[in-house]
Amino acid sequence: MTSHAHNSDAARAQRVAVFIDGSNLYHSLEENCGRYDVDFGAFSSKLCAGRSLVRTYYYNVLRDPNRNPGAYQDQQKFLTALNSTPYLEVRLGGSKLRGDMAVEKGVDIMIATDMLKAGWDNLYDVAILVSGDGDFAYAVQTVKNMGKHVEVAAFRPNLSAELMQAADALEAFTPDYFSDIWTRRRSPALDRDRNTPPENEVTHRHPQSPRPRGHDSTERLRRQDFLDA
Repeated sequence: MTSHAHNSDAARAQRVAVFIDGSNLYHSLEENCGRYDVDFGAFSSKLCAGRSLVRTYYYNVLRDPNRNPGAYQDQQKFLTALNSTPYLEVRLGGSKLRGDMAVEKGVDIMIATDMLKAGWDNLYDVAILVSGDGDFAYAVQTVKNMGKHVEVAAFRPNLSAELMQAADALEAFTPDYFSDIWTRRRSPALDRDRNTPPENEVTHRHPQSPRPRGHDSTERLRRQDFLDA
């Protein structure tokens, strides 16, 4: 695995596709930054680092309107904002109950399939996978075997050793990485542990998502509105 070097003309000519594991990113941001209101357009541009963005794909699960209508409406507003972001497409999977918790169903398969299909169709030169989930390691290796480059972007505490080893390069997130791409310029402490945001901020909030596969099940991530999803 190498470090980034995107300043050459050849690097700037690379076509980049970004694949975002929404649930994994949400929990990682909440754990490491205490907030999750990311400007996804600016986020994609920062990940590309001057290279040509082909498209960003954002993956998550669709909330059940019957179990928590308020959370469903919040997610719809969030998805509306996402769908208005240039060159970004939303892919929604389903969920199933495990005890009293809703967990993702099939989202990892969607991400892996899209990465492989787009690579096979030669739609990108570099895939950036925003996730720390080790379940993607084999898909990453397969994409590399096609002659494509794969970069993984994640916080180190949330990154599996298998995925880090499979990647060509790592964008190691820190809280400072996001300092200029939040949608709100305010202290994270004002929003920590709040169940609902102010009305004028709902559009920009990242929806609470089922816990990412293999994620540390710490109680501080189990917010009440998440459990009621």
